[in-house]
Amino acid sequence: MILAGLGNPGPKYEKNRHNVGFMAMDAIARKYATAPWRARFQGLACEGQVETPGGAVKLLMLKPQTFYNETGRAVGEAARFFKLKPADVIVFHDEIDLAPGRFRMKTGGGAAGNNGIRSVTSQVGADFRRARIGVGHPGDKDMVMHYVLGDLHKAEHVWLDPMLDAVADALPFAAAGDDERFQAEVMRLAPAPKADPRKQARDAD
Repeated sequence: MILAGLGNPGPKYEKNRHNVGFMAMDAIARKYATAPWRARFQGLACEGQVETPGGAVKLLMLKPQTFYNETGRAVGEAARFFKLKPADVIVFHDEIDLAPGRFRMKTGGGAAGNNGIRSVTSQVGADFRRARIGVGHPGDKDMVMHYVLGDLHKAEHVWLDPMLDAVADALPFAAAGDDERFQAEVMRLAPAPKADPRKQARDAD
């Protein structure tokens, strides 16, 4: 199974909302990696495994270094190398159409304006699995690029850090193919905030 995070390489971007996919990979690797990160498949990759009721499932965690909009080049190369079907690929990414702290799984469908998802679709087909981490919408479509390339405020880590831990803890359900249970368990372990953390951040500034 390939777990790929969407994000941009380098320290300039590492705290951006657009990089929560990379953050998810780091959380998963901390829990399940059996080998260190190394350059592979046009990205940084590490291997691991997770135990499921059906047995151990081998994992490849992947942080493409091709920049967000070209993510598919790395994911496609890895999928072809391991001869995996789209159903064996989960892409973790920021989702502006979900409120901050919401988490949803989805298989297939369109890209909804996400160029990273569009790139993966062009390489492996549309039927891969998407782990969508809600970061909220800035309210104006003209502000979206500035917003997703902006750093997460410390108030947003109040929900993000528990969610990343929950994603790692609940991963056995995803590895077993039960995305509905995976989604439910993530939201049980890391409930979405009742108030918008972005408003709290603005109030604190």
